[in-house]
Amino acid sequence: MSKIFTPTNQIRLTNVAVVRMKKAGKRFEIACYRNKVVSWRNQVEKDIDEVLQIHSVFTNVSKGQVAKKEDLIKAFGTEDHTQICKEILSKGELQVSDKERQSQTEQLFKDIATTVADKCINPDIKRPYPVTIIEKAMKDAHYSVKPNQSAKQQALHVIKLLKESIPLERAKMRLKVNFKGKAAKKIKEKLTKIESAEIESEDRQDDEITIVFVVDPGHFKDIDSMVKSESKGGALLEVMAYKEMVLGDEHL
Repeated sequence: MSKIFTPTNQIRLTNVAVVRMKKAGKRFEIACYRNKVVSWRNQVEKDIDEVLQIHSVFTNVSKGQVAKKEDLIKAFGTEDHTQICKEILSKGELQVSDKERQSQTEQLFKDIATTVADKCINPDIKRPYPVTIIEKAMKDAHYSVKPNQSAKQQALHVIKLLKESIPLERAKMRLKVNFKGKAAKKIKEKLTKIESAEIESEDRQDDEITIVFVVDPGHFKDIDSMVKSESKGGALLEVMAYKEMVLGDEHL
């Protein structure tokens, strides 16, 4: 009776998430646990054993074909499978099924809409939009999500896009700056030149001035740098509220 031999360079794995990379004209793949690749890339998961199903580099995971030593050295300069796995895990492309890809795309679409709704208001009534309205506006604008960009990155682009179709603006933050001396006049002049800045109150006591104003969050870093520069560290910039909007009868 003849024996059936299994090639020594073949390993069978099931229910895996595959991360693929092409290098030096060859395709290399690693077998990972589902939902762990993103956690590793976000540095939530730090144990490589929790991510990799096996510390081996393949040319084809589904067929169990392990990469040859000479191909690994040529492409990566080493035959250390774990080291190579980490590089592929970091830079490779995660392979997902059509159903998984659709689910991820739908979730990312919702995350973008939620981020936009959280950061913006309808300037006419100073109220936030429901997420469903933002989702509809995104669909009407035929926005296509980018799978390799975060929801936050895409939200900034979506805000600019939706401004063309609906009344939309970033919810402003309320700041208070306290300063005195010769810098007071310069700082106030520069604040009034910022397009989105609205001064709500100004209190003067001798040579000391306290100004409360609201401004687009995108200007915060510039204002902070300007205040520090003009006052040489002598002024105090304080964040009073991260959002300036109306909810019901409440003013936040």
